[in-house]
Amino acid sequence: MMIIKWLVFLSNRCDQNAAMPEHWRREGTLADVLPIKKFLSVTVVSICLTGVSFPAYAQQAIDNGYVGSTSCQPCHKAQYENFQTYARKSKSFDSVRKMSNGLTPDEIKNCYTCHCTGFGKAGGFISEDKTPELKDAGCEVCHGPGQRHIKTRNPDHILKEVTIQICQECHTEDRVTSFRYTPVIHAGCH
Repeated sequence: MMIIKWLVFLSNRCDQNAAMPEHWRREGTLADVLPIKKFLSVTVVSICLTGVSFPAYAQQAIDNGYVGSTSCQPCHKAQYENFQTYARKSKSFDSVRKMSNGLTPDEIKNCYTCHCTGFGKAGGFISEDKTPELKDAGCEVCHGPGQRHIKTRNPDHILKEVTIQICQECHTEDRVTSFRYTPVIHAGCH
């Protein structure tokens, strides 16, 4: 409720040209503020009409966190075993370790985006100590966060159709050339 009051307050302030700071009242700058007013108005109306609360939205994000590939094993045993046996990405953190010699911590973190599960995303890989279950590029790199799917056993809560666009998030032309690796969809996964 406090957020709605704050959004209404900001929206109303955009209506009151005289109440705006001097630099907003200068020629041409009020036009820059009007899109903000429209956004704020639409946001307030949307929240009121849909009944969406920010805590509920935040809870949904938490409920669909990353869980690691071992959580997939009980229901997808054959796929898990094939993935662990044949997919190089199932041991991708080993590559980070091998490449890390001489790199700064920030340079190593750049590797995490593709070599770990969910790095930089809510509930994703943080570090080998804090989230060891996400240290490799696991099932959820291609199929998305699996926590909600595991809780509900609902197949609609996981990405089933993996496309080449998902592969190309990491397997860009530059990386394929640099690392002499050619991605083939589903190759060595399951």
